[in-house]
Amino acid sequence: MPVQPDAVKAMIEEALPDAEVTVEDLVGDNNHLAAKVVSEAFRGKTRVQQHQMVYAALQGKMDGMDGELHALQLTTGVPA
Repeated sequence: MPVQPDAVKAMIEEALPDAEVTVEDLVGDNNHLAAKVVSEAFRGKTRVQQHQMVYAALQGKMDGMDGELHALQLTTGVPA
């Protein structure tokens, strides 16, 4: 069963409490989402490390084993 965008947002915010998170459903199926995450926790981290932190927050929902979240277009950064 697909993961609702609000649930994805909540998981990221729980793992990165200072983060500004927006999540949108790209095609209306709750299976292809776009997320923008801005967090001070990303400062000094590579883009790959930032994305790994977000994927860890999703608690295995992206692993493809259960089909809960097929695609996530992810944009990360630090506050200006």
